[in-house]
Amino acid sequence: MIKHALSVTRADDFAQWYQTVISEADMAEESGVRGCMVIRPWGYGIWERMQRLLDDQIKATGHENCYFPLFIPLSYFEKEAEHVDGFAKEMAVVTHHRLIADGKGGLVPDPDAKLEEPLVVRPTSETVIGTAFARWVQSWRDLPVLINQWANVVRWEMRTRMFLRTTEFLWQEGHTAHASEAEAREETLKMLEVYRAFAEECVAMPVVAGEKPENERFPGAVATYSIEAMMQDGKALQAGTSHFLGTNFAHAQNIRFQNAAGELDYAHTTSWGVSTRMIGGMIMVHGDDDGLRVPPRLAPWQIVIVPMLRDQPEDEEIVSYCKSLRSELAALSAFAEPVRVLLDMRSSKAATKRWGWVKKGAPIVIEVGGRDVAGANVSVIRRDRLYREDGKLDSAVVARDDFVAAAATMLVDIQAMLFADAKARLDGNIGRDVTEFAGIERHFGGHVKNPGWLEVEWAKPTGAELDRAIEQLKALKLTLRNVPNGAAPVTGTCIFTGRPAVERVLVGRAY
Repeated sequence: MIKHALSVTRADDFAQWYQTVISEADMAEESGVRGCMVIRPWGYGIWERMQRLLDDQIKATGHENCYFPLFIPLSYFEKEAEHVDGFAKEMAVVTHHRLIADGKGGLVPDPDAKLEEPLVVRPTSETVIGTAFARWVQSWRDLPVLINQWANVVRWEMRTRMFLRTTEFLWQEGHTAHASEAEAREETLKMLEVYRAFAEECVAMPVVAGEKPENERFPGAVATYSIEAMMQDGKALQAGTSHFLGTNFAHAQNIRFQNAAGELDYAHTTSWGVSTRMIGGMIMVHGDDDGLRVPPRLAPWQIVIVPMLRDQPEDEEIVSYCKSLRSELAALSAFAEPVRVLLDMRSSKAATKRWGWVKKGAPIVIEVGGRDVAGANVSVIRRDRLYREDGKLDSAVVARDDFVAAAATMLVDIQAMLFADAKARLDGNIGRDVTEFAGIERHFGGHVKNPGWLEVEWAKPTGAELDRAIEQLKALKLTLRNVPNGAAPVTGTCIFTGRPAVERVLVGRAY
C-alpha cells in the first residue's frame, strides 16, 4: 500500500482533504476574522501567476487597468433597486469615522463622528464605475469604454471556506460601455471566451461555458454567462462570469451619449470577473492524496532543486553542481517564458524538503546527492505521476544533460497531462440520458459519491414554472448551472414542465 503524505484522503472526507491540502501546502491560514484569510507566499505566488497571465489576455482585447475606491456611497446602490437587493444581505457598511474610549478600557464609535451618508465596503463596482462612466461618456466618440481593475471586495458570507467562499476575496472586474446592444453582447461573449481559454490553457481546468438560467443571473443583468468546472467530488464550481447589463445600469446612473445622428442614447454596459475562487478550483481539480499539484503555467517555481547535504566535504561540490544546474535550467524557455527554477538551500533534511515540495505541488522536484554529481546525473520526481506501479516513489535517475534537454518539454507535458486527466473526468461524468424528473431523483438520490452532472432538456420556463423547478431541485440540493454553448439539438420535452424543450441545461450540486 502507498503511504500518502496527507493524513486524510479524498475518498474518506473530501471537504477535510481540501482544508488539509491548503494547510500542508502552505497556501493560506485563518486570519482571526471570520471569512478572511492570510494568503501565504506559495498561495499568493499562484495568484500572481494567474494575475499576470489573465491580465495579459485582458489587455490583448483592448482593455486598460484602473482603480476605483473601496468605499462606495450608499446612495449609489439605491439608484439600482434590483442590484442592491441582490447584495443587500452581504454588504458591510461604514457608519462612523472615529473611535473613542468607553471608559472601561475599550473603544466604541464616537457618536459625534457619524457619517452623513453610510459607505458600503465594495461588494462589486458597477455602481461607482457607472457613475464615472456618466461623467466620461458624452458622445458616441467616447465609446467604447473598456476598463478593468484588480481589487479586493467584501461580501459578508455566513458560511465560508478558504478560497471558495470568503468574506473578503481578491479578483479582477472588467466594466465596459458601448454604443449598441450588439457590440455589448459581443463583448460579453468575448470575455467569456477569454475566461474559458484561461481556465483550460493556464489552469488546465476544463470548463463548460454557457448562459446562466434566469434565476442565476447577476442582479440587474439582462444575461449572465459562466464557465462551470467539475471538481473531483462531482460538484460544480462557477469559476468565472460575464454579464450583459443592457441599459439597466445606464438608466440608473444616467450614462447617456449623443449618437452620430445627434440624438441622446443610453449606453449598453457589461461586467465580468474572475476571483481567487479559481485557486480553490485548481486545488479540487488537480490535488491528490499527497497534496497539491500545480499546473506548470501557474507554479511560482516550476522546477525545485533539492541538494542532499550531509555536512561533509563533498557538500561544497554538490552545491556548486546545483547552482550550475539551476543556471542551465533558468536559461530554458517553456510556454514562451523563462523556466522558473528554485535552488532550495534551507537547512532542513532533504527528505523533509522533498515532501514539502510534493505537498506544495511543484511540477518537478530534482534531488542531487554525491552519487549524482559523480555520475553527472539528477534524480527527477514528476508531480503529475508520483508513484511507480509497485507503489514506490517514482524518482528516476537521469543523465543531467538529458534532463536539461528535456526539461521544458517535460513541463509542457505535465500541463497537458493534468488537463487531459481533468477533461476525461468531466466528460465521463455528465449524463445525458435522463428524460424525466424521476430520473434526476434516482441519479442524485443514491449513495454514489460522485454523481457528476446531468444535461437535460428544458423549455426555459419563467415565473411560477421556473420557481417550481427550482424548488424541486432544491429539495435534492441541486441547482441549474448553465446552458452549454454548442450543446446538441433538443429532441424531446422539458424535464420540468412537459412542454417542448428549447435548449439543454446542466443540473448538479455546486460549491
